[in-house]
Amino acid sequence: MPTKARLAVEADAEAWLAMRAALWTDAGTDDLRLEAEAFFIGGIKSDALHRVFVAEADDGVLVGMLELSLRPYADGCDSSPVPFIEAWYVAPEIRRRGVGGALVRAAENWAVANGYTEMASDALLDNHISERAHASLGFEEVERAIRFRKSLKG
Repeated sequence: MPTKARLAVEADAEAWLAMRAALWTDAGTDDLRLEAEAFFIGGIKSDALHRVFVAEADDGVLVGMLELSLRPYADGCDSSPVPFIEAWYVAPEIRRRGVGGALVRAAENWAVANGYTEMASDALLDNHISERAHASLGFEEVERAIRFRKSLKG
C-alpha cells in the first residue's frame, strides 16, 4: 500500500480526530476535537502541537498521523527547542508496511529544513512494538523512567 506523508490540512480534521480517538481510547472525544480545532485556527501554544503530519494512501484515505511539538528540553538531547513526537499512529490493518516510517521521515525532513538537529520521542515501558519501531528508524534509547503521581486532594 503506497502512501505519502504530508502536513495535515483542515480538510483532514475528521480523519485526524478519528485516529487520535483510536490512539487515546480513554480520552474524551470533545477534548480531542477542541485540540484539533484549536490547532487549525492557530490557537496552539508553542510548547504544544506544532505540526501534524498525515499518511495518505493512494485512494486518498488517511491511514496514519504523527503529531510533533517543539519542547524546550528532551532527555538525551543537546539542542533546544527539540522537535518531539507527541503522537504516532498507523491504522492496525496496515502496520509494518512503511507508513510509520514515512511519517517519521516527513517530520525529520521538516525539522532539518527548519534548522533543527535532533528529534526526540518516547514510549511507555511496556510498549515493545513502539520501542522496536523507534529503533528501526534510528532512534536511540537514552533513558528509562517510572513517573509517579500523588493526589493532594483531601
